[in-house]
Amino acid sequence: MTELRQRTVREEAPPEDKELESEAKIDGETASDSESRAEAAPPPAPIDDTPEVLNRALSNLSSRWKNWWVRGILTLAMIAFFFIIIYLGPMVLMMIVMCVQIKCFHEIITIGYNVYHSYDLPWFRTLSWYFLLCVNYFFYGETVTDYFFTLVQREEPLRILSKYHRFISFTLYLTGFCMFVLSLVKKHYRLQFYMFGWTHVTLLIVVTQSHLVIHNLFEGMIWFIVPISCVICNDIMAYMFGFFFGRTPLIKLSPKKTWEGFIGGFFATVVFGLLLSYVMSGYRCFVCPVEYNNDTNSFTVDCEPSDLFRLQEYNIPGVLQSIVGWKTVRMYPFQIHSIALSTFASLIGPFGGFFASGFKRAFKIKDFANTIPGHGGIMDRFDCQYLMATFVNVYIASFIRGPNPSKLIQQFLTLRPDQQLHIFNTLKTHLTDKGILTSALEDE
Repeated sequence: MTELRQRTVREEAPPEDKELESEAKIDGETASDSESRAEAAPPPAPIDDTPEVLNRALSNLSSRWKNWWVRGILTLAMIAFFFIIIYLGPMVLMMIVMCVQIKCFHEIITIGYNVYHSYDLPWFRTLSWYFLLCVNYFFYGETVTDYFFTLVQREEPLRILSKYHRFISFTLYLTGFCMFVLSLVKKHYRLQFYMFGWTHVTLLIVVTQSHLVIHNLFEGMIWFIVPISCVICNDIMAYMFGFFFGRTPLIKLSPKKTWEGFIGGFFATVVFGLLLSYVMSGYRCFVCPVEYNNDTNSFTVDCEPSDLFRLQEYNIPGVLQSIVGWKTVRMYPFQIHSIALSTFASLIGPFGGFFASGFKRAFKIKDFANTIPGHGGIMDRFDCQYLMATFVNVYIASFIRGPNPSKLIQQFLTLRPDQQLHIFNTLKTHLTDKGILTSALEDE
């Protein structure tokens, strides 16, 4: 009887409800089928992407030692490439960061296409790259306006773009949003929204973090090189300690990670950070911020180093004096900050790698790509760097950066004469009330 009543109710349902129900059923089946296919698909067989030269040279070794040598040789090659781009200067570094960002975005988006079988979705590959372009235009436009204000104000096209930058950025994004809505297809609603969310989360993780890397670089190359080097050092030393002494598993997401590697990497990274900071703090090309020189029409890295990069004498605590035999030590204040950077790189930074490991396990893949033999994709090498970039940016804003008089003067000079005069009179009154202006005139 109950069954008959339910059947009658379904038959009496309005045609609109039936249509919506059938659409939901079709769409639900499509998405669930896609998800079940993704879950049921076996993990792809690992591809041996090792160069043939290394394969022949290491053919007599066991797979464990062969992997060790392959990773070691290619790690040295990447470190050598890192030194070369540092030598070429900050502008080349910015271009490399941009290229890394695009490659990381490509790797993550490609995983989404493969997992959800979404290559046939209309416009979506185009829209993914369009949103990447929009977000980069917004972030890099903000950076150029902020750090190269004089250059922007001098060139009429740049001045107009700077004035309406946020409106243009919003218009570009809104165009992409409307294109996405117009591309929605009846049988793929849920799948399309999956990929829309996937794209935006990828933009948040990749583009935002790379933007912070650029900001750190503008504060001085030392704020770019030391954090990245600390992450690289921790990755290498944790692998070395784990390879030779590892016995105790650290986390289930990464079965090869061990406590011995984690702890050994921490101490090695702190010592490395102190030594690298000491060496780099003595060179102006590393400690000075990147600025635009109006006279030479070029970007310069030259300044009078701040107190942060001048040797100072510190008293050693009494407990340690009996151990080291010294009462004082001369070091750069930046070295103290480097302890915080290296500690984060070795204790918290690896969680970026654990997050990436969980992501890859969720979708049953070994690496993000096969770009670097023995190392995986570019994202596999930069999973910890993005987390580190955010920390460094927050650290600089919280403990290092103060008011910037040059930027304030640049903005002051762009005001109308009456506005400049008002600010001048207000500042004069303020300094006179404090007795600073009067005493300065008396000294003259």
